[in-house]
Amino acid sequence: MAVDYAVIVVYLAGMLAMGWWGMRRAKSKSEFLVAGRRLGPAMYSGTMAAIVLGGASTIGGVGLGYQYGLSGAWMVFTIGLGLLALSVFFSARIARLKVYTVSEMLDLRYGGRAGIISGVVMWAYTLMLAVTSTIAYATIFDVLFDVNRTVAIVLGGTIVVAYSTLGGMWSITLTDMVQFVVKTIGLLLLLLPIAVIKAGGFSEMKAQLPTEYFDPLGIGGETIFTYVLIYTFGMLIGQDIWQRVFTARSDTTARWGGTVAGTYCLVYAIAGAVIGTAAKVMYPNLASADSAFATIVKDELPVGVRGLVLAAALAAVMSTSSGALIACATVANNDIWSRLRGVVGAGGAGDEPHDEVKGNRAFILIMGIAVIFIAIALNDVVEALTVAYNLLVGGLLVPIIGGLLWRRGTAAGALSAVCVGGVAVVGLMWHYGILANQPIYYGLLASLAVYVVVSLATPPTDAAVLAAWRERLAGRPDGPAPEDEALAPDHPSRSAV
Repeated sequence: MAVDYAVIVVYLAGMLAMGWWGMRRAKSKSEFLVAGRRLGPAMYSGTMAAIVLGGASTIGGVGLGYQYGLSGAWMVFTIGLGLLALSVFFSARIARLKVYTVSEMLDLRYGGRAGIISGVVMWAYTLMLAVTSTIAYATIFDVLFDVNRTVAIVLGGTIVVAYSTLGGMWSITLTDMVQFVVKTIGLLLLLLPIAVIKAGGFSEMKAQLPTEYFDPLGIGGETIFTYVLIYTFGMLIGQDIWQRVFTARSDTTARWGGTVAGTYCLVYAIAGAVIGTAAKVMYPNLASADSAFATIVKDELPVGVRGLVLAAALAAVMSTSSGALIACATVANNDIWSRLRGVVGAGGAGDEPHDEVKGNRAFILIMGIAVIFIAIALNDVVEALTVAYNLLVGGLLVPIIGGLLWRRGTAAGALSAVCVGGVAVVGLMWHYGILANQPIYYGLLASLAVYVVVSLATPPTDAAVLAAWRERLAGRPDGPAPEDEALAPDHPSRSAV
């Protein structure tokens, strides 16, 4: 294993080095949180693909392939569909808003009265997403170094917190690009063909496994529909995803770069399911489907290649973890803490860029430490991830998409939808069980009904607010650019929370 260890150590050292380099670039709030909104198509595509394809998409995707066959690709496939929908229909408008968080978008659209509640919901989602990614370190480091779960979480979490705190989005973007390349080589170009060959090829796989393993809908229509609701719609509204859209240097970059990343996700989904199906042929009686990835890597790959593939898995986990961490810290600082102190602004920026960088850096460190402790305390990754996405989609999907598409939506309708949808999914998860489908179904319907009814029953959004909103959507902000300075005091979006 010495060669494998060397590969991993070099990879981890490279992550920290890029964090240090990113620190030299991040001199303003815009540079620290959204990489100065300067990413071109290649870098944007790579970093977007890296953040959406994490440990759940890699280890979990292979596990679903082991359990269900080719239809196990649907979870990751719906993530790719969501990213494609975001890129084609919404990304250009989102990028033109020049904000830092989803809650700031809601403030702009509804007149400054939707931010703090939506911020709390988004913070809970990004926190749990970071926690689930951090828990996944235990699986990988156990295969690598045979260390206990707590040590693995602390080791992996500390590295991510370190480079994220140092350079913010610049560090995360650079590490994501490396992680994207490592994942592509390790999973698609090495593990996929080796797994198929070791299983005897597709003909032998078909001979050894039941026919339902090769049924595209074998996982079940209801499960696929639930994946669409949770993951496809979740891609449309997550702070971790939007924060990457904010890094694009142009509308075209956001649209076409995101489309390339979404297409990559579709390929990645199929690859993971095929690897899992091959593992089922080689190891038909594994105690856990999620152990399929580690087992095939540990037993079937040659020295050196094994280290690279494990580095690919580590890259997948780290990219999602770091993206969720900076999103969590950004929301906690900009949408919750700043508002509680009475510093409210639709542009979300302060007058002293260096102080803003220090403040955001401190929040990443604080949130990172909290994530590590929570990850040590929790055991069930699937339940934690389900809670996160149910809360996100049930509470925020309707007011966000409604704000983008329906002019008649009001602040009262948005706040009601956030509260009713969020409370409904939590209550229904308690009643039906966390992994049940009913919470997201009924919670989303309740949120939609309340949004429409309350919006129609309350006065329309102020014309000045809507005019400012249309100007921002068109890329013509009426006042100072919000990159590192506050909006003018008389801007319509300066309303109190």
